[in-house]
Amino acid sequence: MRPTLYGYYSSSATWRLRAMLEWKRIEYEYHPINMATFEHCGEAFRKVNPSMKLPAFITTDGNVLTQSVAILEYIEEVYPERPCLPSDPFKRAHVREICNEIACDIQPLQNSALADEISGGDMEKRNEWGRDRITRGFKSLEAKLNEAKRSHTPGKYCVGDNVTMADFLLVPQARNAKRFSVDMTPYPTIQSINELLLTLPEVIASAPENQPDHPSRA
Repeated sequence: MRPTLYGYYSSSATWRLRAMLEWKRIEYEYHPINMATFEHCGEAFRKVNPSMKLPAFITTDGNVLTQSVAILEYIEEVYPERPCLPSDPFKRAHVREICNEIACDIQPLQNSALADEISGGDMEKRNEWGRDRITRGFKSLEAKLNEAKRSHTPGKYCVGDNVTMADFLLVPQARNAKRFSVDMTPYPTIQSINELLLTLPEVIASAPENQPDHPSRA
């Protein structure tokens, strides 16, 4: 039995998982859920995840996991090949720090549902809100990445010269920044890491435009 991923092509949290699954060369079933038509709010998906959020991951044992970072940790433990966490305890913690910086402090604040509620349907206000929240978050993230590279973990990716879980969170968030027209000039480190990651076959294969539920493939 293969694991199953419930997701949506443009969901940044889903992209995190697709990237790691591709990196580890794990074969899985993909079950697209159309967020544009509110399929995630329907009774069928509610039975999978009562919180009605994506992604959801069904393990080979039939168990359900629903938070993207927790799922990444599970995949790393169960499928240790091509590791995405360093062996050094401090560096492992640093990877998790960056993951949480993005997953807890940046992405939720620019999430479409919150942006829509804050803006009251005004697209200009919606985009301004998302752009401002990502800008604030990237200012902090850029500083932390630069300090880490100067003091203890130099390298071309988020943490050192090997791909880690943190990189799989950075790429979708950089795509979100582009969607909200964030000026990336003040964030050269984030830009350089993202541009390098976008050349990796695993990241390309997991990108939204290459998913079976992308509108261009309908």
